[in-house]
Amino acid sequence: MRVVAALGGNALLRRGEPMTAGAQRENVRRAATHLAPLALEHELVVTHGNGPQVGLLALQAAAYARDQTESGEATPTTIPLDVLGAQSEGMIGYVIEQELGNLLPGEKPLATILTMIEIDADDPAFDNPTKFIGPVYAEEEARAMAQQRGWSIAKDGAHWRRVVPSPHPKRIFQLRPIRWLLEHGVVVICAGGGGIPTTYRADGSLIGAEVVIDKDRASSLLARELDADVLVLATDVDGVFVDWGTPDQRLLTDVTVAELNALGLPPGSMGSKVDAACDFTRATGRRAAIGRLDDLDKLVAGSAGTQVRT
Repeated sequence: MRVVAALGGNALLRRGEPMTAGAQRENVRRAATHLAPLALEHELVVTHGNGPQVGLLALQAAAYARDQTESGEATPTTIPLDVLGAQSEGMIGYVIEQELGNLLPGEKPLATILTMIEIDADDPAFDNPTKFIGPVYAEEEARAMAQQRGWSIAKDGAHWRRVVPSPHPKRIFQLRPIRWLLEHGVVVICAGGGGIPTTYRADGSLIGAEVVIDKDRASSLLARELDADVLVLATDVDGVFVDWGTPDQRLLTDVTVAELNALGLPPGSMGSKVDAACDFTRATGRRAAIGRLDDLDKLVAGSAGTQVRT
């Protein structure tokens, strides 16, 4: 069976944890214990988020630019989000490869692919930032950062975070090498952080874009293009709930695309996962699953989480 498993941010950094290499490696090590059995039994593609990481890299780049300016140096160009996204793909892919490789037989090959994904430069998402990146802040600090840096911010649970545009993915440029690797038994790590956002100039040449593509939507597109048997969106909750946060909350187990669409979940939360799952199932007639990372094997088997069917 061909499985595309999308790891949510909890696989790399849990809310409230320090954004250190050690904390991220420990979380990847935990995720690898659930991925390794799948890699031995199925063709496996792993995607992952990068919101905290790319936001931290952006802060570091901005701090460098500010320090250079204050020291009298020529003002350096701030590193754009597409380049930072590529940097985070390599960084996170390296750790996933290493920790997963520690659990798999030495002859099982793994590869991380820097994945460019086409977006439309006229996508309306450019006018409506919704994608959370970077660390969380108290409201007062977030508003001060937004004023100082020209950010858009939004509430994320009890905290506030920076938000950036998140246009829809259109095409995966590295699809052919990804297919080739899968056909030769390689565990592929790709489309990290939603892929590197890439668009066309008027002359037909490629250029990056100052956005972050939603990882779940990119994973859904990837699963469709790879003819995957199942798309799994792993997160830190049991699945999709109705009446969440109330005494009447209820987990949806087996649910249809039409039933999920009727919920009208907001963007930036479980809504993107629901949209991604529905897009995959609607296009392929195959099953998608949303649920807890610790239940990854059961999500693939269809016995845990929210199982999305036609």
